[in-house]
Amino acid sequence: MTTLRAVLVGCGAMGNNWAGIVGPRPDTEIVGLVDVVSAASAGLAERHGLEVPRFESLADALRSLDVDVVLDTAIPQTRRQIAGAAMEAGCHVLSEKPLATSVEEAQELLAISARTGQTHAVMQNRRYLAGTQGMRQLVADGAIGEVGMVCADFFLGPHFGGFREEMANVLLLDMAIHTFDQARFMTDSDAVTAWCDEFNLPGSWYKGNASALAVFEMTNGSRFCYRGSWSAQGAATPWEAEWRISGSLGTAVWDGRSAPYAEVVADSDGFMRSTRRAETTVDWAGPSGHAGCLDEMVTALVNGERPMTHSGDNAKSLGMVFAAIESAAMEERVPLRLVGNGLVPSRP
Repeated sequence: MTTLRAVLVGCGAMGNNWAGIVGPRPDTEIVGLVDVVSAASAGLAERHGLEVPRFESLADALRSLDVDVVLDTAIPQTRRQIAGAAMEAGCHVLSEKPLATSVEEAQELLAISARTGQTHAVMQNRRYLAGTQGMRQLVADGAIGEVGMVCADFFLGPHFGGFREEMANVLLLDMAIHTFDQARFMTDSDAVTAWCDEFNLPGSWYKGNASALAVFEMTNGSRFCYRGSWSAQGAATPWEAEWRISGSLGTAVWDGRSAPYAEVVADSDGFMRSTRRAETTVDWAGPSGHAGCLDEMVTALVNGERPMTHSGDNAKSLGMVFAAIESAAMEERVPLRLVGNGLVPSRP
């Protein structure tokens, strides 16, 4: 069995989560830890029983160790530097979202991956949920016919404190990519144009806009409609959102909690056509969420394959985020264009 030698960069909460998932795998060995705060890497090493070298920079780690893959869970502002340097040094990169913090940085990382032949894959854990998989199956099997409209509602009121409450575009930039990526995955289609309005609800504790309405035209001709807020208190939706996909033959529904299902037209007579219930037959036996995404990413690298959430694909979801922000700022619909293997907004 091939064993990947991994360096984990970023030893905070997410780094600890990744270490707990990747560390026990027989096909992966964490051989080094990197964090600018030495106490953070020391704490992670102690918690996970890792007797490995610790560094304050990735450059030092790469000079000292034989590394196959860099696990990047550091803050988003360092993504371009860390992922780029790792690929230039001949390492694959598995990173937390986002792929990058700007259009320019996303383009640069896509180009580096293509030039070096190194894989850069990004965490999109919502794909690895039974409900998301079930909605994808109901659409792919043709149960609801041709998809016309996809609707997602995301309403929560988390009081994070810290940097998020100071961020501009906080909902779109820090959270919405999960829901946008789910929409792409469920319908096997990509965004072509974006329209968005972002704002704050009365009483919002966020400095930047924490609520948004967005409509995307998709490559299959459907519309994806997103309603979201991070300052909506009461009657909270799940973090996975609440979903409704309407097609020519029926509608698929997922409340984000229980199993999804569809109601499909059963006859051709009557003012309101009668329907029958169609259940999803997805048997999701594998790991879910973060564990599921990491399992697929690592297994793909071991087998010499490209992970499902490789950067070329993830750029299409990130492009929706950038386009939504641009649309809201310009108060107009924004087309997306193809760059490399991913979609990004038409303007830098």
